[in-house]
Amino acid sequence: MRLPRFLALLVLLAIGGSLFAADANAPSTQRVFVCAHSFMIFTAKMLPPMAQAAGIPYEAAGQQMLGGSRVIQHWNLPDDKNLAKAALREGRVDVLTVSPHRLLPDEGIDNFTKLGLEKNPKLRVFVQASWPANDGVLDRPFKNEERNASTLESLHQMHDGHRARWLNGLEAQVRTLNQSIGHEAVYIVPVSDAVFALREHIVAGTAPGLTKQTDLFHDDLGHPLAPLAELVTYCHFAAIFGRSPVGLPTPGDLKKYPQADDLNHLLQQLAWDAVSNYPMSGVHVAVPTAAGQ
Repeated sequence: MRLPRFLALLVLLAIGGSLFAADANAPSTQRVFVCAHSFMIFTAKMLPPMAQAAGIPYEAAGQQMLGGSRVIQHWNLPDDKNLAKAALREGRVDVLTVSPHRLLPDEGIDNFTKLGLEKNPKLRVFVQASWPANDGVLDRPFKNEERNASTLESLHQMHDGHRARWLNGLEAQVRTLNQSIGHEAVYIVPVSDAVFALREHIVAGTAPGLTKQTDLFHDDLGHPLAPLAELVTYCHFAAIFGRSPVGLPTPGDLKKYPQADDLNHLLQQLAWDAVSNYPMSGVHVAVPTAAGQ
């Protein structure tokens, strides 16, 4: 049976309209550049497979690593070695992630943000709020094994001190920067909140497969072992893509741990809780209210 011409045309228009609508709603590829020190550079390798597992289009726009660095040290690299500046100048970055060190304010955050926005007005910058190196001990040598003596009280004190000495300053810088830009373009990934939450679970004996604090840290400084690195990367996933990582498959580097799937679920949930409850992450989750309220 042949349809009249005008009916056939309507069918074609309807099909075409649905295709255009699907294209319009499809997630756009995020071109991510990672500019980092050693407490974050691993996300450049670990984030792409997470995005792929979640069905999120992702393009690695590059990475730049300087150990123990402030962001301004990345900015001050000569142009022939500065991959981050080159990528931003060419307008091929949608998301820039950076990791400041102890000294704040860090002018590199401002400089990279303003340069990137000149070429891509939709650029988003994510600043990692890292956990304290050496557990915040600065006046004496610190050993990794000391972490195993942590208590809930000592972790709370360390967390509060980290916020007072460092995180408050980072938040103030980001607020001022966004105000100078005229809109929110810079966000903070609250990694330290997630790390402290995981450490509390270990103290409480509720972290599957983890029994001591040194199950998270490779050395005295605090470089991460696999569970901590995965937690940090889940935080970046949640902040950049605005969605929970809960339900993503267990990564290969966790499968050697006892109760690997349960551990993976805990890491995912802690990351989402930290990011979704932190106002400056850029992720805003509506809180349901009781009927009639």
